[in-house]
Amino acid sequence: MARSVVLVSDSTSVGPDLAELLDVVVVPLQVVIGATSYDEGPDVSPANVAAALKERTAVSTSRPAPEVFARTYERAAKAGAQAILSIHLSGEVSGTYESAEMAARDASIPVHTIDSRQLGMGTGFAVQAAAQALDDGASAEEAAEVARVRSAATTALFYVDTLEYLRRGGRVGAATALVGSALAVKPLLRIQDGRIVALEKVRTSAKALVRLEELAVDASGDHSVDIAVSHLANPDAAESLAARLRERVPNVADLFVDEVGAVIGAHVGPGMLAVVVSPHG
Repeated sequence: MARSVVLVSDSTSVGPDLAELLDVVVVPLQVVIGATSYDEGPDVSPANVAAALKERTAVSTSRPAPEVFARTYERAAKAGAQAILSIHLSGEVSGTYESAEMAARDASIPVHTIDSRQLGMGTGFAVQAAAQALDDGASAEEAAEVARVRSAATTALFYVDTLEYLRRGGRVGAATALVGSALAVKPLLRIQDGRIVALEKVRTSAKALVRLEELAVDASGDHSVDIAVSHLANPDAAESLAARLRERVPNVADLFVDEVGAVIGAHVGPGMLAVVVSPHG
């Protein structure tokens, strides 16, 4: 049975498989490689972005225009939706939420927009929670609150080989203090208040990954949690980390490995490894 509340998110947060599973409408961001612009999705892969970055080809990203969200909302309304819940990546690092909010003002049905203050599966877990709430009979307002609570409780930690890609895209935030010494250290970062901030400096990549594991275990605590291990062009390290977390986190409900999409990949660069820990209710 179709929901009366349509759930909308963006391509950085919900991939095709998850979108189909949760019945989510996904609005794509754009990736520009060289002089060619692509909608994030089947036309441009994380591997394409990783290769372009390694070859020093110019790579940039852009948000969807408000008109794209407006058309998405109106299609839902014409299909019979009574309300829309639109959940997106942090407004501190992308204008996507702003575009969604602008379109919501003129929509013909109520649109509830949520700035998750998270990235990747940090937002994805909030979308999952909202989808479950809607399936359980929650209203749009109630599901929106579920998404806010889930995203606020989520911890997102990540390692990058270099801060250069984040610096180029202007997403490095408070971590800029590390840029000058990026070649001498391996930075660990986290999402805090919607921004990418420096967490720790570690001298080698091996030590950084060990520390990332420790921080993820600490973040899991005694709660029932979902964990996502994400990477860009670093599958072996991601699988190894996931295996160790399965052993060390006794209360993990769901733990999976995925590769970040092309948009996030453009800003973190090859080698990135992230862990998102999201407690249940």
